[in-house]
Amino acid sequence: MDLGSRDAFDRMGVLGIEEEFFIVDGTGRPTSGTDELVYETDPPEALDGRIDHELFKCTIETQTRLIEDPANASQELERVRTALLEHAESQGFQIAGAGLHPEARWRELDHTQKPRYKAQLDRIQYPQHRNTTAGLHLHVGVDDPDKAVWVANELRWYAPVLLALSANSPFWNGYDTGLASARAKIFEGLPNTGMPTAFEDYDAFERFERRMVTEGSIEDRGGLWFDVRPHSGHGSVEMRAPDGQRDPEIVLAFAEYVHALVMDLAERYEDGEAGTEIRRELLDENKWRALRHGHDATFLTADSGTMTLEEFVDRECDRLGVDGLVDVLDRESGATRQRRIHAEEGVDALCRKLLLSEW
Repeated sequence: MDLGSRDAFDRMGVLGIEEEFFIVDGTGRPTSGTDELVYETDPPEALDGRIDHELFKCTIETQTRLIEDPANASQELERVRTALLEHAESQGFQIAGAGLHPEARWRELDHTQKPRYKAQLDRIQYPQHRNTTAGLHLHVGVDDPDKAVWVANELRWYAPVLLALSANSPFWNGYDTGLASARAKIFEGLPNTGMPTAFEDYDAFERFERRMVTEGSIEDRGGLWFDVRPHSGHGSVEMRAPDGQRDPEIVLAFAEYVHALVMDLAERYEDGEAGTEIRRELLDENKWRALRHGHDATFLTADSGTMTLEEFVDRECDRLGVDGLVDVLDRESGATRQRRIHAEEGVDALCRKLLLSEW
């Protein structure tokens, strides 16, 4: 039985970045490539043990090493991305970054044959068959399991804001969905996704995790795909809300903010602060606003008011002493950029401009 352990929570503040990408051909269209890149060749040293496929053969995931000092995140992210591009090019592929690829037509794409994914397809059926999504996952180590659960509970309030800032998937299956992040809505169609309810403590989370595995709801602890979760294998809290990205500076801005936020919340837990009580329905509404409107979203607050994305970003950056989110908000959003390129230059140009090598 693949379950985590409270003993995993033993390091505070280490950072890890996981990115999901699309393997594409010479025209920038998704193509099966994970057999060549994951199984049939030896990856570069930077990717050794840190590269894996996802559900479709056109999707691939990379992981950074544990980053002890967040100031080194840029160097580590560049190291991993450069290695992935070189590895892909050596096998005749390219790599694209987005929450959904506009030309990923799920009925025409091959699934991986790994038993874990075959079991998921059999169990979930249609929602998983169409799941051509690519996300960004940020881990921050926490040195106490109960603290990790409290921090994860609090992080739920911030997840919609990061989704809005990251929104980078307006097109799905070849058409404009009208959403800023169609990835978030498509992924939400799977079980054990979306906004979780709060857990009282680590024991409560562990009981839930164990029951879901023992009752056959999931194959292993990794099947809990919530937007925010304590990761009982890595000993971290994991923010899973953002869309996948082409631009590394956006990834680094999110990593900077999430790391600072987790450290702040951990201190507040140690000071005995009570957790925020908020209805999950309000969190779901804020997530809907984020995935529908992206940078133009406004959010419900806990005190019966509303807040613009700009107001939230200004407040948080000032409070935590970070500035990356301001730069993300000031630039054209991923969803807006994709729609503009598609309207002005067509889908071929859009496919080219999602390539990491074009950055």
